[in-house]
Amino acid sequence: MSGPPATRTRTAVAPARAPRPRRSAGARQGRGWPTIAVFMAPALILFVAVVIGPILLAAYTSLFKWNGFGGLPKDFIGLDNFRRLIDDDVFIGDLWRGLILILLSVFVQLPVALGLALLLNQKIRGRAVYRVMFFAPYVLSEVITAVLFTMVLSPEVGLANNVLEKVGLGSLATEWLSDPATVLYAVFVVITWKYFGFYMILFLAARQSIPNELTEAASVDGADAWRTFRHVTLPLLGPTIRIAVFLSVIGTIQLFDAVWVLTGGGPVNASETMAITMFQYGFRRYEVGYASAISMAMFLISLVFALLYQRFVLRRDMEGAITVVRTTRA
Repeated sequence: MSGPPATRTRTAVAPARAPRPRRSAGARQGRGWPTIAVFMAPALILFVAVVIGPILLAAYTSLFKWNGFGGLPKDFIGLDNFRRLIDDDVFIGDLWRGLILILLSVFVQLPVALGLALLLNQKIRGRAVYRVMFFAPYVLSEVITAVLFTMVLSPEVGLANNVLEKVGLGSLATEWLSDPATVLYAVFVVITWKYFGFYMILFLAARQSIPNELTEAASVDGADAWRTFRHVTLPLLGPTIRIAVFLSVIGTIQLFDAVWVLTGGGPVNASETMAITMFQYGFRRYEVGYASAISMAMFLISLVFALLYQRFVLRRDMEGAITVVRTTRA
């Protein structure tokens, strides 16, 4: 006996919708460019007016013999101002003095700041007070600092000579800012007192970002304090140290305020820097064309150093940062 006839069931199938055309990444980026341009335009205009414009104007006026008056320069002399730089003993001396200050900053100022940062990272009593005390000079302006040290280094009533006499070292007392043999090093002491707190804070922040687990693991493996610092702490502080060196070199090349108030570049140009030479020719002797050539030399020295430093020293740090950004986006 057969069963009832099988019944067929029909299922209604909804018509498939055509997929929406997806916009390419280029189209989406193109759509966002007007917004980006609107927000970037004020900053670009300001950058061109304040940075690019003066650089181009200095490059233009450096090709003329000009006293800064009477409108635009007209006495075109080509590269004579730059040839004059090569034969200028004062400018060549500025380069040597700048090199000495750079070496002192890199090999004395920065190590002192690093040592203080490592010391103040320890659990010592009153370390917050010490941090504020060491950082306080950086808050002062360079003019105030220079005026203060003008009194400290005074040969007659200055604190430096009086302290030397009190401790029995009166034979070392001298005219710190008037002796060509000591004035440059006295200027360096003032600059170091002013800026070492800034670098100390940089190094301290970098040290505190290192996980304690790494140093503890090194101690468990039998490394003493020196080896832990040499193989763990110092490599991790490397990026900050490289940035500090870069800032120190660029700042030394542009040094002006403190030296001008302390010595005015004297005695006998013994403490003069490129910035002071530029000021002297531009605003005292009214040789604006030659002063512009000095400013372009400063700019080119800074630019070449920055490019080479980024290419050979900061390259690994930059590549690491780019890799981190790409990994985060992925």
